[in-house]
Amino acid sequence: MRYSCLFFLLLLFSNVIVAQSSMDSIQRLDEIVLSDIKLKHYANGYKLKVLNDSILKKNNVSLTDVLRFNTNIYFKENGYGMVSSPSFRGTNASQTAVIWNGININSQLNGQVDFNTVSSSNYSNIAIRSGGGSVQYGSGAIGGTVHLSNQLDFSEHFENKVQLGLGSFNTKNVTYNSTFGNGSWSGNFGIAFLDSDNDYKFLGTDRRNENGAFNNLDVNLNLGYIVSDRDVLKLYHQNFRSNREFSSTLLAPSNSKYESEDYRSMLEWTRIGSNFTSSLKAVHLLEQFKFFENKDLDNFSKGKANTWLIKYHYKHHFSNNLILSAISDYSYITSVGNSFSNPRRNAFSATVILDHRPFEKLQYTLSLRKDIISDFESPIVFSGDLSYNVSKSYTLKFNASKNFRVPTFNDLYWTPGGNLELEPEDSFQFDLGHELKFKTVAFRLNTFYIETSDLIQWRPNNNTGYWSPVNIANAKHYGLEFELDVTKKINEDHSLFLSTLYSYTETEDVEKQQRLFYVPLHKANMSLSYSYKVFSAFYQHLYNGEVDIIGNTLKGFDIGNLGVSYKLNSNAKTNYTVDFRINNVYNTYYENVALRPMPNRNFNIRLTLKF
Repeated sequence: MRYSCLFFLLLLFSNVIVAQSSMDSIQRLDEIVLSDIKLKHYANGYKLKVLNDSILKKNNVSLTDVLRFNTNIYFKENGYGMVSSPSFRGTNASQTAVIWNGININSQLNGQVDFNTVSSSNYSNIAIRSGGGSVQYGSGAIGGTVHLSNQLDFSEHFENKVQLGLGSFNTKNVTYNSTFGNGSWSGNFGIAFLDSDNDYKFLGTDRRNENGAFNNLDVNLNLGYIVSDRDVLKLYHQNFRSNREFSSTLLAPSNSKYESEDYRSMLEWTRIGSNFTSSLKAVHLLEQFKFFENKDLDNFSKGKANTWLIKYHYKHHFSNNLILSAISDYSYITSVGNSFSNPRRNAFSATVILDHRPFEKLQYTLSLRKDIISDFESPIVFSGDLSYNVSKSYTLKFNASKNFRVPTFNDLYWTPGGNLELEPEDSFQFDLGHELKFKTVAFRLNTFYIETSDLIQWRPNNNTGYWSPVNIANAKHYGLEFELDVTKKINEDHSLFLSTLYSYTETEDVEKQQRLFYVPLHKANMSLSYSYKVFSAFYQHLYNGEVDIIGNTLKGFDIGNLGVSYKLNSNAKTNYTVDFRINNVYNTYYENVALRPMPNRNFNIRLTLKF
């Protein structure tokens, strides 16, 4: 209760400040179309990569595929379409935060997001911010953050898009997206359905991927209304439902099934004045699952977590070059399940951010955050970043931060095996970046270092015979990331785009003096696109180096995807686009997780209708 009182006192004080501030009747829609304002304004010293629509449509079935081929993130995937866990700069899945329209949506149960339960087709853009972000986004933002954003466009428009796809393994994909605006109202609606037998061959054997069928349904609805020349109301809602059989491995059969549902709703009120912006968000997040050991029986285990969140953000412009922000939020979390009693958590946080540009070439940000959580102590965290324009083409960037991860409900309360003595993970990181931008070429080079103490790992307990989470000593991560983008236009009809990425990641479990499992030392991506009037083609290539696993190593692999596209009736209001793609064009055998083969060569054809 004391956290609630503290929150509302701070909220009242902030509103008093707002009431005393001078205001002009100015609409600044450039700041309110995107809900995640912190991503836009407080990332000057960070590496930020935004995936636009042209990139998303090449891999629009799952978020895993989008990020695997277009970022440095490595994914552990238990067979195609199964549980997909990211490794961002060598960190584990619960140390990568997923941010939905400014809100951290990592599971309260296991601390991570399964990237195969997120459809990329219903978002305006997807951004990847490398480096620690616990000050702005809370628990888990240690290796980096993935941002899913829905943009609201209030300009006069009404657009619709329908996609129908068919592919190998009896895969069917249907999506519909609609967006409108009339000056006062804005909205977008999206629905995506994916269904697959997923019974691909295991190359080199006479077996297929057994018990691997899945289907997903994702629904998004987002609305905005300009109440006055200073006030905007926005509503965001998402519902994702997944029904997956869990694939067998090369050694063990499976007959299990997993059903999950996620509901996310947020109401946001934004007020804009001449020298301030304030926003108040009310959020509800629901996650629930059922696990069937035998899909043919009606016996299952289940779990559910509810999160209610209130978040207030006040940003004051003392001048064009000096901005001070205060952010406070209060959350109340409950859960229930077969493997734990009914744990609850109250959490309050207060954050202060200073953004300053002392002169034209230099901009820096300083941030401080304190969390007060009901079931254990949480550290004070801080961050600082700067961006310096050495020349018109060369920018030097640096950021450093202290970050944390809170033990999840599974870590603390799982029966049997939970550990109530766990401490939060404590991490420090820094990143030095170089950016060169010319007319047709963009180059990035980043070096990073991450050190985590009290790392939480589940290990066998010799006394109880169960697996239990424990705080181990330290883990270290360091390496470099390289990106090169080249854009070339040949008159008005021809265009070429080349994107290459490479990452070198060293990791160490300090206690055992060995590399961490499932972190490739080398990972490289390449994407080449060509377009001529209504025709376009692309080729994607992924090299994934070998990774260490328990008692062995998993071989590296090269895979490539090839696609062509042709637009019909392109000058009319209604147009059609036909896409054809070949995945794993070289028919390569590869595994992201030991004993779980990924698909052989497969095909997909898609028709897109825009009107």
